[in-house]
Amino acid sequence: MDERPEMELMSIPTTPRVSTPEILTPTGQRSPRSIRLGGSKDQTKSSWTPTSLISPRFLSPIGTPMKKVIVNMKGYLEEVGHITKLNPQDAWLPITESRNGNAHYAAFHNLNAGIGFQALLLPVAFSYLGWSWGIIALTIAYFWQLYTLWVLVQLHEAVPGKRYNRYVELAQAAFGERLGVWLALFPTVYLSAGTGTALILIGGETMKLFFQIVCGPACSSNPLTTVEWYLVFTSLSIVLSQLPNLNSIAGLSLVGAITAIVYCTIVWVLSVSQMRPPSMSYQPISSPTATASTFSIFNALGVIAFAFRGHNLALEIQATMPSTFKHPAHVPMWRGAKVAYTLIAMCVFPVAIGGFWAYGNLMPSSGILNALYGFHNHDISRGLLATTFLLVVFNCLSSYQIYSMPVFDSFEAGYTSRTNRPCSIWVRSGFRVLCGFISFFIGVAFPFLSSLAGLLGGVTLPVTFAYPCFMWALIRKPPKYSFSWYLNWTLGWLGIAFSLAFSAGGIWSTVNNGLKLRFFQSN
Repeated sequence: MDERPEMELMSIPTTPRVSTPEILTPTGQRSPRSIRLGGSKDQTKSSWTPTSLISPRFLSPIGTPMKKVIVNMKGYLEEVGHITKLNPQDAWLPITESRNGNAHYAAFHNLNAGIGFQALLLPVAFSYLGWSWGIIALTIAYFWQLYTLWVLVQLHEAVPGKRYNRYVELAQAAFGERLGVWLALFPTVYLSAGTGTALILIGGETMKLFFQIVCGPACSSNPLTTVEWYLVFTSLSIVLSQLPNLNSIAGLSLVGAITAIVYCTIVWVLSVSQMRPPSMSYQPISSPTATASTFSIFNALGVIAFAFRGHNLALEIQATMPSTFKHPAHVPMWRGAKVAYTLIAMCVFPVAIGGFWAYGNLMPSSGILNALYGFHNHDISRGLLATTFLLVVFNCLSSYQIYSMPVFDSFEAGYTSRTNRPCSIWVRSGFRVLCGFISFFIGVAFPFLSSLAGLLGGVTLPVTFAYPCFMWALIRKPPKYSFSWYLNWTLGWLGIAFSLAFSAGGIWSTVNNGLKLRFFQSN
């Protein structure tokens, strides 16, 4: 008969439970601590724990400083309960080098990644889709990507004892080691590199317009060419990219988020407050053939899909946060993401609707910012226009850093895995200079911003809209034919079909604009 006190008996659970507190290590992995249940009182007392030898009797002959150290170690071991094998490579890479993030950092990073120059292109998509289909497509895309973002946040620690710190790691867990790399590596790297290229195009062109506004029509200095402005922007981006890791650019993400919200608000408010062009119309832009119209619509939908890119950074942002059994990382991450995407909705919908209302089918392919400058540069004060353009430049410089971080991480992961040592300052700087100039040369070779946005949206659409749904179905395994099972498989395959269609539209528009540019250059 067990004679233990009543309170002791009440404290022992009747069903086995496994607690998985997390040690704060570079890998962020968790391992379960086994709990011995049942048995006699003597057996319970005789069970060994990591702190069995650290008792007051053992500590009594030791001096005070050493005693404090060992007592602190005892408390740490009692709280953690296990020793996790470290993976030193995670401590050397930019994504997982620092784990002191919080909900505020998550909001800054998600805002910086989720809003920016791509919002300025949404009126271009409306000029091909019209009012009804434009609003419907934008609304569906917003709520669809919000659901898949929640899926990624929940799947970050879907398996006990494991954190998926990168998008490719989660894809490998869902689709298999080899297939996951093939499916996820190309679109995520292409999205990061393609966004960096588009940022160079937007940033360089905006710097050129800013210089023209500040200098004025009577300026006597020799202006730089567009390609030279691209080079200036690339050089500034490379200087800022020397910050070591994702957490270290939280201040830049805050600057990028604030500037994006401010200039989006200024742009649509100025657009709707001015007189509309007399020859504008709200009829969708027509193409000479049905095939051209179809591809133009697909490209416009790809622009809307590209407006909600950023999910390739969700797991990486969450990986910068500490996570324990009592305080998992998904709680602050989702809190910050909700704030960020509420503000994103308050920016992208007014820009898309207000921009199309102000300019209709006269919207240039380069976006609402160029429309504002082209139609109203004499109606708006130079100071306000210059401030708006400067905010766009600051936002592009900030966004370039967060989108380039996964590319930097991939380069450094390859180096550290081969050399088994961290990157030196010179090696890390060399990688970042190389990435910056690769994006620069791609931008010079393909200066078709609206077409590039549609192609980026089509090729990388599965990262945001399809893969998370497949991952949820394969990892969480909802009951077959349940609502969750139907929802995720349906959204996943729809995302793949849309990706193929939008990619075709983006390729057609890129080739078409390239032929037009060569024709005008030859004449």
